Amino acid sequence: MEFENTDELIRLIHLIDIHTRFPVQGQIAGIHHSLFKGQGIEFSDIREYIPGDDIRSIDWKVTARYGRPYVKEFAEERDQTHYFVVDMSGSGTFGDSISKQRRMLEIIASLMFSTLKNNDRCGLVIVTDQVEVSIPPRSGRKHVIRLLSTLIRHNPVSRMSDIRPALVHITRTLHRSCSVILFSDFYVPDFSRELKLIRNHHDVVAIRVTDSHETGLPDVGLIELQDAETGEQILVDTSDNLFRERYDAIVKEAETEIRSRFSRHKVPFLTIRTDEAYQVPLGRFFAHRRVKGMI
Repeated sequence: MEFENTDELIRLIHLIDIHTRFPVQGQIAGIHHSLFKGQGIEFSDIREYIPGDDIRSIDWKVTARYGRPYVKEFAEERDQTHYFVVDMSGSGTFGDSISKQRRMLEIIASLMFSTLKNNDRCGLVIVTDQVEVSIPPRSGRKHVIRLLSTLIRHNPVSRMSDIRPALVHITRTLHRSCSVILFSDFYVPDFSRELKLIRNHHDVVAIRVTDSHETGLPDVGLIELQDAETGEQILVDTSDNLFRERYDAIVKEAETEIRSRFSRHKVPFLTIRTDEAYQVPLGRFFAHRRVKGMI
C-alpha cells in the first residue's frame, strides 16, 4: 500500500482507529475471552476428564496411573500474545470498489485496537512467497500504530503468494504458545503440512478476504484478464457459456479445497467479502466460538 506522504498515513490510521472503536466496544466486545483458546495460560491443577473437555489438555501420565482420563486445568494470564500473519502478495491488490488489502487492514486494525484495553501483545509477519517483515510482539498503542504503519507503508518485494514460509518462521521462532491469525485469500500452494505443525503448538484462526468478482464472470464479451501476481495477460470471451461454466467449476473446486484444508485441521475459518461490512460477520464469528466453548 503506497501513500504520498506521512500526513496521509497518519490521517488514515486515525480514521481506522475511530471507525473500529464502535465494533470493538460493541459486537467484538470480549474478544480477549472468545478470540482464542488455550493461549496466554499457565498450569493450575489436575482434575478428572469431563465430556466436552479439549483432548489436548489430557495428562496422559496421570491418566495411565489411575486408569481413567484426567486433564490439566489452566489459569488465564492477564495478557496474551497475538501474531498477525498478513499475505501481501499481488492478488491482494484486486478489488472492485475496495481492494482486499485495504479490507484486511481495516479488520486487522479492529482486532489490534481491541487488544489494547487488555494490554495484550501483538506481533506482525508480512509474507508474500517469503517472510518480508517480522516484528516481535509488544503491547501498547504506540506499538499497534507502528504495526499498522508498517502494513500501510510496506512495498512488497515479491508479488507471488505462499503462506508456508510464514508458518515455518513462526513454528521455529515462537517457543511460547500464542494466537496466530492468518489473513489471505488463500489462493496459495498447499500448506497443509505446515498448518498441521503450527496447529500443534499454537491456536490458529484464518480470516479470508475475497472479492465478489473472483467468484464468477459476467457475460460482457471479450475482456482481458491479468494475473495480479505473475502479470500474465489473457484475452477471454465471457459470452462463451462453456468457458464460464469451466471457470465456475474451477472456482468452486478451489473454494472447496480451501475450506476442507482448514476443516481437516480444525482451524476456525471466516470469509469476508470486500463489498460487505466486516463488523457483523466478524462479531458473529467470535460469538459463535464463545458459545461453542472455545474460550
